[in-house]
Amino acid sequence: MVKVTWTDQALEDLEAICLFIARDAPQYAKLFASRAFEVTDRLDRFPLLGRVVPEIGREDIREIILGHYRVIYRIISDEVEILTVHHGARLLDSFNPSL
Repeated sequence: MVKVTWTDQALEDLEAICLFIARDAPQYAKLFASRAFEVTDRLDRFPLLGRVVPEIGREDIREIILGHYRVIYRIISDEVEILTVHHGARLLDSFNPSL
């Protein structure tokens, strides 16, 4: 098993998404946050669960699709680092996975 951690950026992204959803549907905002943590919790046993991010093409940078959002993470030996939660309609042009 590997350790799963969230970057500050990823947590800020998730919070912003939940605040946006909560304006119209607070119960769905809570559900989305819960699902985001549930899906990433599985990565401790299955770090290769997500697909390679097509725009980046690196085996260590992967994503899990969650509704209209992409949970993007990086595999670092015995750790999975959640990098960002990104809306699928937005470009990844400013995303820098070489942190």
